[in-house]
Amino acid sequence: MEGNQRYMQHAPIHPNQSAERQAEVAQGQHPWAAILGCIDSRVPPELVFDQGLGDLYVARTAGQVIDDIVIGSLEYGVEEGVKLIMVLGHQSCGAVKATINTIETGGHAEGKIAALVEAITPAVVEAESQPGDLVDNAVRANVALEVAYLNSSHIISSALGQGAIKLVGARYDLESGAVSIIS
Repeated sequence: MEGNQRYMQHAPIHPNQSAERQAEVAQGQHPWAAILGCIDSRVPPELVFDQGLGDLYVARTAGQVIDDIVIGSLEYGVEEGVKLIMVLGHQSCGAVKATINTIETGGHAEGKIAALVEAITPAVVEAESQPGDLVDNAVRANVALEVAYLNSSHIISSALGQGAIKLVGARYDLESGAVSIIS
């Protein structure tokens, strides 16, 4: 979160981006956090958190949708010693908007996009009963459901139970650059 503060204040320090760091991580990596984020080009975790080479494991899918490959990747991160897993959603997510549009029009998404819509639909359904902006409520619900889903992983839940890692959901604001934790 300190890195996000630097990013928001347009004062990044660009840590761990030197030739020396590149040589160091060529010998092995020890990221301290894993971030599951959206593929949205406006939300690159390394920049948003002002981090460098070897600091983060990053997995990105549209709407930060989770499947077995993503869970396996995050479990690998846990086994490699990360101390934090963050599910990072963002304001005005296109995958969430597409899901809402598909539901509202009674349509069907083309190709494998249908799998994304299917995965995000429970969050939209949950958000429909909440007051306020449907897209933002669905983004937040989607992050919360993904955090709960990751909690069902034996490797992740065991590490949580032992206090070895923390698992949090968060939302990125496209306008301000701020990341806020979703409780």
